[in-house]
Amino acid sequence: MDISFAYKTQTLRKAKADCVLIFLPEATDFNPAIEVSKHLEALPKTVHGYINETLKLKVFSGKSSDLQVIFPPDSPLPQVMLSGLGKPEKITSESLRRAAGKAGKRLTEMKIDKLAVLIPDFLSEDLGNTIGPAVVEGLTLGSYQFNTYKTKKSNNTPNPIDALIYDPQKQSSAKAVKASKIKADATNFARNLGNAPANDMTPCVLAEQAQAIAKTHGLDYQVLEEAEMKELGMDMLLGVSQGAEEPAKLVILQYTHPKAKETIAFVGKGVTFDSGGISLKPGKDMDEMKFDMCGAAAVLGAMQAIGALKPKVNVIGVTPATENMPSGTAQRPGDIVKSYAGKTVEILNTDAEGRLILGDALTYTAQKFQPSAIVDLATLTGACIIALGHHASGAITNNEALMSKVQAAGASSGDRVWALPSYEEYDEQLKGKYGDLQNIGGRAAGTITAGLFLKNFVEETPWVHLDIAGTAWNVKGVDHIPNQGATGVGVRLLVDLAQGWNGL
Repeated sequence: MDISFAYKTQTLRKAKADCVLIFLPEATDFNPAIEVSKHLEALPKTVHGYINETLKLKVFSGKSSDLQVIFPPDSPLPQVMLSGLGKPEKITSESLRRAAGKAGKRLTEMKIDKLAVLIPDFLSEDLGNTIGPAVVEGLTLGSYQFNTYKTKKSNNTPNPIDALIYDPQKQSSAKAVKASKIKADATNFARNLGNAPANDMTPCVLAEQAQAIAKTHGLDYQVLEEAEMKELGMDMLLGVSQGAEEPAKLVILQYTHPKAKETIAFVGKGVTFDSGGISLKPGKDMDEMKFDMCGAAAVLGAMQAIGALKPKVNVIGVTPATENMPSGTAQRPGDIVKSYAGKTVEILNTDAEGRLILGDALTYTAQKFQPSAIVDLATLTGACIIALGHHASGAITNNEALMSKVQAAGASSGDRVWALPSYEEYDEQLKGKYGDLQNIGGRAAGTITAGLFLKNFVEETPWVHLDIAGTAWNVKGVDHIPNQGATGVGVRLLVDLAQGWNGL
């Protein structure tokens, strides 16, 4: 559902809308929710009275799980949606984003054209200018739907909504609201890429999507075809693609700011379908392997937003794209390939393919663009889901200063990151018997060894690897994320990292 936003600093006194959205904290005997917000007094008396009555009857209590729509009679605001924020002392920009996401999901079930949104005035000053953006992001992300392949449109298909953001305390700004909408739209774009079936979202189509972003936002676009990759010696990437009919692509987007002094690079795994290759995956849930390109989707989404927001840092977005298929020409367990970096790698499992395509892409990025930092994103290991579940991405680094920046961007965006150890002892598991390296390190510490495999290919460049296997799709219990399908994880993290970049 499409929601457009306009920012106003007036009170709600003269608002005209089909529905007004109000955020309230959890009520207590000493802190009635309705008394917390001073500018609720600007509401029409009938609306104010019905909210009071709803609270007294405990139909709505302001808990983080609460959402209630009331219908005050004889009111210029015929519908009032109340979204709970939970205990006042625990409210963060993420809890506000989730409360707005919950409201966004409900809006998809309602027939309204105009929405008034009241920015809460009782939140901690520490939240500062994040309040308005959190609301806009939550509404945009929560109202996301993927109905592209539905031939029969539902009678409940929502209309586009014009939303007016009322902020009489001027806690936010029109500029911040616009930027947050751009980031949320880019996240939903990444969700669309991830949700598209593998017969439509091929490496070629992924490259076309990148080209369209470049054209819209004035980015430089380049794609390396298989013949060029062969000439360069990218045999790890080509080894994965050799069993597929679809040719592999190495897609590069480049954003340049005239006053930038540094360059950062984002690299996203783009396996548009992963059967496991000769090391074939079990059939159950194999349909979900269309999501194995969600790292690439995050990079493309981030580049879309960066092209629009124009941060003062140069940004390179690199996407190695391929399918991993079994066939008579497919890579075999026991094969040994030579990487673009010159190291030889023994293939023990063809389902450990993401690290192979990323390895060549990382070396190419480090040598070609010499960035100040590289962040890669990949649905790399099922072991990461065992370790962290679905509410944080695992991270490995060779530079703690960069890790701190990535974690801070994860906290501000809601794309949380948890750092894993990278002790040298883990490297022993990756030493090859016949080659320099082997592409798996065994069951123990599988997420860590997969990340450390990549460390061999970034040279001396500061680098963080994000394993998004648990956070990229089918995340439940987060109100601004669909309960099924792609989440768009990583887009807003990368954008926040680029916008706040000031070196290491």
